Amino acid sequence: MDLNLSDEQKLLRESAERFVAQSYDADHRRKMANDPLGFSPSVWKQFAELGWLALPLPEEFGGLGGGAVEIGILMETFGRGLVSEPYVATVVLGAALIARCGTAEQKQASLPKVADGSLKLAFAHSERAARFDLAKVTTSANKTAQGWRLAGSKTAVLDGHAADQIIVSAHIHDHRGPSGRIGLFLVQATTPGLVISDYPRLGGGRACNIELFDVHLPEDALLGDGQDALPAIECTIDRAMAALGAEAVGIMQTLLETTLEYTKIRRQFGRPLSANQVIRHRLADMAMQVDEARSMALRAALKADSPPVERARAASGAKAKIGKCARFVGEQSIQLHGGMGVTEELEVGAYFKRLVAFDTLFGGSAHHYARHAELGRRA
Repeated sequence: MDLNLSDEQKLLRESAERFVAQSYDADHRRKMANDPLGFSPSVWKQFAELGWLALPLPEEFGGLGGGAVEIGILMETFGRGLVSEPYVATVVLGAALIARCGTAEQKQASLPKVADGSLKLAFAHSERAARFDLAKVTTSANKTAQGWRLAGSKTAVLDGHAADQIIVSAHIHDHRGPSGRIGLFLVQATTPGLVISDYPRLGGGRACNIELFDVHLPEDALLGDGQDALPAIECTIDRAMAALGAEAVGIMQTLLETTLEYTKIRRQFGRPLSANQVIRHRLADMAMQVDEARSMALRAALKADSPPVERARAASGAKAKIGKCARFVGEQSIQLHGGMGVTEELEVGAYFKRLVAFDTLFGGSAHHYARHAELGRRA
């Protein structure tokens, strides 16, 4: 198996690294952390001009037809810069669900707008009682004469406050009662009865909780033909975990490089910290954890189009392993920086917070070790 990047993939990585190095410094990140929107609209426009928003979309709808590996390359670079733009919410989650479940008319109405940056999406699926079980949805969608009526609540919706449209999952109730199927509904952010409460995420960016109080939607708000959307949701979340794993690898690599540089210049008892053998051992352990995490993230990306069980095992294995690696690398970086590691003066703390947020998003390591084992028994 050839794991070397193609020329196009190398160009993508180089352009992304160059853009992040020029645009994302400490001052920019602090400014975005205090911004109510949580990201820069001008930077989002540049994402569109560079073709990153169109990267994984089908070519017939203005996309470039890229895959999970290309998304991973981009996300790893985003991790290095602690990028806070709603890329995962709009492109990796929202646009992917429309491309997988939507009708030809729905795709044509939405995907070109995602590609040119004029449409931002969010995916509202998690519920408080679900405990990361993707099949557990209590939000209801009742069929009416005019269309649909939604009621329920969603938690931890990534960048939902900035979305123009929110894709809401709900248990479909037709004239015979509960159908046992999960449907996906396109809800305009300005729809009456939709209440959004946003808050800052740990490590940058924002998320929100959503309440739906008898939200009335037209007939065509339902994505697709009403078939059970759970397989599409599982596939999309697995691909999102692969992308977030790549982002975590970029964060970990930056922490490793920053810590290595710090131990070279920080002197104690007349010599640099890196001269101590125990410090070198800890840095070597950090480097090993970064390489292991990078391998798992790449495996999850390569398995993104595999059969469902194989794909899900790769995604859960990556999420569990990278979560443990991320915590180790983050903690070592904080400790090796000493008291400076927990101050606002250095950015080590911000990178560590983003890693902590990664470990809990879509389920922590313990949840995914259990899912991986269950999928193994099923296979």
